[in-house]
Amino acid sequence: MRIDKYLWTVRYFKTRSLATEACKKGRVKINDSNVKPAKEVYVGEKLNVRKNQINYQLEVLDIPKNRVGAKLVDLYRKDTTPTSEFDAQNLLKLSKDYYRKKGTGRPTKKDRRDIEEYHSHKSPTAEKEPEDGVL
Repeated sequence: MRIDKYLWTVRYFKTRSLATEACKKGRVKINDSNVKPAKEVYVGEKLNVRKNQINYQLEVLDIPKNRVGAKLVDLYRKDTTPTSEFDAQNLLKLSKDYYRKKGTGRPTKKDRRDIEEYHSHKSPTAEKEPEDGVL
């Protein structure tokens, strides 16, 4: 079975054309080598699929005849993706939530104070003035 069709049948891509596009862009690898969409996939091969900034690692267990239901996907592939990939994705989501959205205007007084506090803690070489004002 073609690699693009396999990825579509085991529900890694919603449409076959999305799977084909991922193969063309080099986001799908078999045994660490880039593949074209028409490359045949066989039982026992290791696949790397980059999707949504996560590098999924799969092992082909069997070849389905048609697109399978979500409950049956585990019969045809073994997902060996390390949990660190998903942790990095969660960290990225959290970091994006902190920043202000574009077009929200200038920072509020509280935002400005937070920024100044961040910058003052960031530079450890900043000299502190003596408390009594004498050098």
